[in-house]
Amino acid sequence: MRDIALARRGFLKASALVGGGFALAASIPMAARAMAAEQAEGGMLNAFVTINPDNTITIIGKNPEIGQGIKTMLPMLIAEELDADWDQVRILQGDTDAARYGPQLAGGSFATPMNWIPMRQVGAAARQMLLAAAAQTWGVEASSLTTEPNAVVHAASGRRASYGSLASVAAGMQVPDLAAVPLKDAAQFRIIGRAIGGIDSPRIVKGEPIFGVDTQLPGMVYAAYERSPVYGARLVSADVAAAKAQAGVIDAFTIEGNGKADELVDGVAVIASNWWLANRARSALNVQWDQGEWANHSTAGYTAQAAEAWASGTPQEVLNNKGDFAAAAASAAKVIEAEYSYPFLAHVAMEPMNCTALMHEDGRMEMWAPSQTPQGGLAVVASYLGLPQDKVTVHITRMGGGFGRRLTNDYMVQVAAIAKRMPGTPVQLIWSREDDVRSDFFRPGGYHKFKAAIDGSGKLVGIQDHFVTFDYPAGGPFNPASMPASEFPANYVPNVHYGMTKLRTAIPMGALRAPTSNALAFVFQSFLDEVAQASGKDLPSLMLELIDGAGPEQGGRGPAGPTPGFNPARLAGVTRKVMEMANWGTPAAEGRAKGFGFYFSHQGYFAEVVEASLDARNQVVIHDVWCAGDVGAHIINPHGALNQVEGSIIDGLGQALQLAVEFEGGAAKQSNFHNYQLPRMPMVPNLHVEFVKSDNAPTGLGEPALPPVIPALTNALFALTGKRVRKLPIDTSQFA
Repeated sequence: MRDIALARRGFLKASALVGGGFALAASIPMAARAMAAEQAEGGMLNAFVTINPDNTITIIGKNPEIGQGIKTMLPMLIAEELDADWDQVRILQGDTDAARYGPQLAGGSFATPMNWIPMRQVGAAARQMLLAAAAQTWGVEASSLTTEPNAVVHAASGRRASYGSLASVAAGMQVPDLAAVPLKDAAQFRIIGRAIGGIDSPRIVKGEPIFGVDTQLPGMVYAAYERSPVYGARLVSADVAAAKAQAGVIDAFTIEGNGKADELVDGVAVIASNWWLANRARSALNVQWDQGEWANHSTAGYTAQAAEAWASGTPQEVLNNKGDFAAAAASAAKVIEAEYSYPFLAHVAMEPMNCTALMHEDGRMEMWAPSQTPQGGLAVVASYLGLPQDKVTVHITRMGGGFGRRLTNDYMVQVAAIAKRMPGTPVQLIWSREDDVRSDFFRPGGYHKFKAAIDGSGKLVGIQDHFVTFDYPAGGPFNPASMPASEFPANYVPNVHYGMTKLRTAIPMGALRAPTSNALAFVFQSFLDEVAQASGKDLPSLMLELIDGAGPEQGGRGPAGPTPGFNPARLAGVTRKVMEMANWGTPAAEGRAKGFGFYFSHQGYFAEVVEASLDARNQVVIHDVWCAGDVGAHIINPHGALNQVEGSIIDGLGQALQLAVEFEGGAAKQSNFHNYQLPRMPMVPNLHVEFVKSDNAPTGLGEPALPPVIPALTNALFALTGKRVRKLPIDTSQFA
């Protein structure tokens, strides 16, 4: 991961503060791109450190905080190399500024690999400047000095100076070359590896207004946005006069979309003195929509189309054709087949979509946005308004969850379109929960028809999958409804045939925590458990057999630069660890059974074991989940890491047990928590999490722990009942 260290053209700028003190602005060029879709070269990443005369240190948190702990973790990296006293550190959220901060995003578990070296170099450079300031002040060699938390020490003379007392002098020191500053050895870490609570947690517990929906501005009005429940529909008419006649309503008007579902769809804005009045007035609009062909789309229709695609026997495209699967199946001692499916899912973050916008009289747009991709939101708003990007300011607010939904900034464009009509008046757009569920960018559903060939020795010699998924008719927003050609175990089986057929849809699709992986882990690890059973072994044994003797795969390039390829040794490490944790092979208690699941995603390796039973009503009861994860050599903040892993596991169990969005008449049937029930405290099992340290740079933790828990649960239910779960969410009637 030194490959993503900073180039020599990285630089720092130091400046003295009024009244004493020192501010350090670090401009760090990186080869990485924020997202694959962004093609601009030379993105700039800036970290800002301010040292005050009172010896407090202010560090800017550049990335959006959605509960993943990044506002705490990234400053920890700077503070570690700065040798800061964490109790004297203050953290402030930075605004959206690509030129100053480089990529600002919360998604893909990218933050750790993108910033592990750069943030540490920022802190190390600041420390070097403080050492230089003390050396000049005392007339000694900088090499004779060391640091303690927030202080420089000269052991030979016993002198000691606080960072605050040296800050003004440090501001005049030569800025070191970032690529050359020495970094601490891991044995010296005091902050990295320390469990530190979220910097905002005390404020959240006290109910302080720090979320996007808490934004309050003088003279602010509130908006609701009526849009068609049928995806792809166009507005025909609306009775805006009737809406305006409602109590408290200030204005109502139609808005024409720009033809992009991820930016702006046709709708009607209702503005009122408070949001409840605006939302209530929507019922008077009597909106008429042209629903076109999409009103005929439904979940049942898609399922029928998938069956037709399988019956045809020929996928639209071939993803992987290695060896000769047909010949392997023809000569196999045993061939097994199975059909799997999973539904569309909604994000339902606790804080629904919202954004506040103020179109200034001089034509500038200012926004307060809870966005996971604020730079993308700024760009699309500027484009929609026809403004230069420097005329749009986006303040990043804390978010009440995102899980990928806030990667798409349609709500930002909606409020920009409304505020454009009301210059000088701040407008806060808030979605109802019904808006949030029905107007989501859903995790796409999918259908898989598998076949496996097993030879006379019980070895898997061939695997075939006809994957039926979804795509937009032409273009459309980001589409995560795909499958990699190398999906495990493709590289470890001699004969492979993966094919894909795409069904046309207008349903908006988007990334949901561990996108693609959260679905593929279920179907592949469940089917491999079937293969293992047919081969006379268990799934962990099959996994270890498949990778026996294999070395690391070739890496690629991601948003953080070069990435290592899949490493079978790390799969083996977490598999053996979780087997040890769960006493795998030892019979479970009476009426219980255990299941195993593994998955590699977002550069993290996770193996998990679930122990489950059925109650008197044949409802699933989950007793324990054991989880072993390998995300590199360091767990930067164990407190945040544990939160992320446990939250991922609970999310995955909820998806397996009870979550699905169904479509009828071109619209989502689910609308709120009464028919889209998230997991709650009573269903949470005992969670046992351990990390397997490996000699690799640390990677992200927001997503990779989720995928394997789903097949671990379904495989446990097979071990318990002898009946396979091949469709999600789990239908417990099959266990009766």
